Amino acid sequence: MLSTALMQTALLWQPIAIAFDWVHRVATLLDNDEQLDGNHVRHRMDQLLQRMEQDKGQAGNLASGIGHFLKVTRSYAPGLFHCYDLAGLPRTNNDLEQLFGRWRHHQRRCTGRKVAPSSLVVRGSVQIVAAIATQIRSFSADELATVSITAWQSVRTQLHHHQHKRNQQRCFRRSPDTYLANLEQKFLQLSLPP
Repeated sequence: MLSTALMQTALLWQPIAIAFDWVHRVATLLDNDEQLDGNHVRHRMDQLLQRMEQDKGQAGNLASGIGHFLKVTRSYAPGLFHCYDLAGLPRTNNDLEQLFGRWRHHQRRCTGRKVAPSSLVVRGSVQIVAAIATQIRSFSADELATVSITAWQSVRTQLHHHQHKRNQQRCFRRSPDTYLANLEQKFLQLSLPP
């Protein structure tokens, strides 16, 4: 009975086998057992994706799924290959989540809080990067002095902007009537002729 069922559904299995083979090849390529650098992995991935694009008709009714897979894979491509060039950079979302989870756990232990500090929203883009980078290796004062002052000032400006937005939200939550009255007064001053 099983062999009869397999024979009768043989045409349905072919697209599944083709799609599985392509996805398995992508996974093997990203495993990078050959220890290639990011450019080589990217080049091989581009070749494989082009072939999948050309031959996705072979996948039958799974062609739309292959099209979606190609679209999503291409959207991730700009950040997908750095892990092959930088030692210690997590390769998967799970690895990244574990890395950030360890940082959050460390922050909770240091502060004694049950949740991550609220400064994570404002300064997380800097704090997390600095914490993770210093886990990989330490930086000398000379290395830190080579940072572009304009880039540093730009980051500081962004952080101040985010902090200002958070402060505004807190002012609104504490006293919405006062906040809105001040906002209305500023608006009326702008609308008056000079």
